Amino acid sequence: MDGLRVGDAAARTGWSARMLRYLEGTGLVVPSRSESGYRLYGVRELNQLRTLRDLRRSFGVELAEIAFALRLRREPRLRAAVDTWLHGSGVDALDWEQRKHERLLAA
Repeated sequence: MDGLRVGDAAARTGWSARMLRYLEGTGLVVPSRSESGYRLYGVRELNQLRTLRDLRRSFGVELAEIAFALRLRREPRLRAAVDTWLHGSGVDALDWEQRKHERLLAA
């Protein structure tokens, strides 16, 4: 398969074409481009789209949260700043998650 254009990839994966463009903008799923500039979704990108949907369902995370996690991996200075803030605020990740779930249950 050479690749599907955005409309065909959307139909095959259940994401809208607009959402596929958004995902590309956030860097979560980046298709290749044809010589004429069309987005081309190959097997890798189609699998990424399917597993992204499963990830969201399984863990209840938003796309913005996943995009931020990607930024943390790609930007060491941002990751260091967030780690420093979390450490300095006395909030470790487990405690923060626990408080988040308590707030959600109380709502």
